[in-house]
Amino acid sequence: MKKYSTVLTIAGSDSGGGAGVQADIKTISACGCYAASAITAITVQNTLGVTDVHAVPVSVLSGQIEAVLSDIGADAVKIGMLHSSEVVRAVAAKLSEHKITNIVLDPVMVSTSGHKLIEDSAIETLMEVLIPMARVITPNIPEAEILLGGQKLTCQDTLPEAAEKLAKKFGVSVLLKAGHLTEDKLVDIFYDNETGTTHFLPSVRIYTKNTHGTGCTMSSAFASMLAKGLDLVKAAEGAKNFINDAIVAGAEYEIGHGFGPVCHFHKLWKA
Repeated sequence: MKKYSTVLTIAGSDSGGGAGVQADIKTISACGCYAASAITAITVQNTLGVTDVHAVPVSVLSGQIEAVLSDIGADAVKIGMLHSSEVVRAVAAKLSEHKITNIVLDPVMVSTSGHKLIEDSAIETLMEVLIPMARVITPNIPEAEILLGGQKLTCQDTLPEAAEKLAKKFGVSVLLKAGHLTEDKLVDIFYDNETGTTHFLPSVRIYTKNTHGTGCTMSSAFASMLAKGLDLVKAAEGAKNFINDAIVAGAEYEIGHGFGPVCHFHKLWKA
């Protein structure tokens, strides 16, 4: 019998479908893997923003993770929105119990529309407890600045050093995303902490408002590539190519009145 490459996403639900668990499941599926999920919170959300968040009880969250890992398993785990210290510790405990090491953590802190998605205390717990357990983290520039203790990253030239600094601080590989800069040419930086090498992932900026869920999508694509057995650098390149193509395809659509989603099924729909 054939076996699926499996990915578990642990993240919040986005009722608008563009980010969070919904974007993760679309991405994992589009990348040819089997998606399972554990929902950390339910957000009241659309393209205009987040208006409310309802936390899932920690016991239910832990139960979801246990149900998936004890039966289906996971070749890789993607982690997104974790809003409280209690949630961070619960996720860390379950992943440690099941000895999961192929973890891609997207340190989600603020939504595309500017809504804060994590408590201040949870950031400290994330840094102390969960980030060191990850294999890869995928921060954008504002998130990287927080993880670096307030260091400002204002231009492309500062990113390679920042990525390496983050890697050394937490003992993980780092995909530092350049999208918050203003240059027309964007170069994401991947620092492979397992080989001590820096890799440059260039692309041309796409001028579109349909960028909701880009971080969720890229990290899920990265986890999917790892689940399929790619090495870190090939997985980083594959994730970069996937999100870039999804943004290009998504720019052709109009949906909602705010920040629209990328096109997760760009390959399938084109076919």
